[in-house]
Amino acid sequence: MQVKDVMTADPACCTPETPLTEVARMMVDNDCGEIPVCEGNGSKRPIGVVTDRDIVVRTIAENINPLELTAADCMSTPVVTVLADMPAEECWRIMEEKLIRRVPVVNDKNEISGIVALADVARHAKDSVAGELVKEVSEPTKASSAAGR
Repeated sequence: MQVKDVMTADPACCTPETPLTEVARMMVDNDCGEIPVCEGNGSKRPIGVVTDRDIVVRTIAENINPLELTAADCMSTPVVTVLADMPAEECWRIMEEKLIRRVPVVNDKNEISGIVALADVARHAKDSVAGELVKEVSEPTKASSAAGR
């Protein structure tokens, strides 16, 4: 099984200049917790991600008005990506190693083609693999060091 077999294809993306309110609206409209940030000018090359947690931790918790910010103001960088044609198990290993709950998927041109979330792992991996991944990325001391991802 490859990453392309388990990913959600064509995720919503934004640019660094996208207002944070618009990024949050994309999350609501697409029922997701992460929006990849792409270079801009029609490029689908990822340069970061904005998670729902990024918005809370980097703005609201710091008493910064998110209504005045853009994706660039609170995105997580550098972006961790996986390749669509790599084995799914390798993707899950990377998620565990990097302590991330979601990872953008890129094609051979480094353009966004999908996203893999813990929910995708839960649907496609053996129960023991899914359970271990959830446990590792949810560990309080580890997860807090991985910022908003």
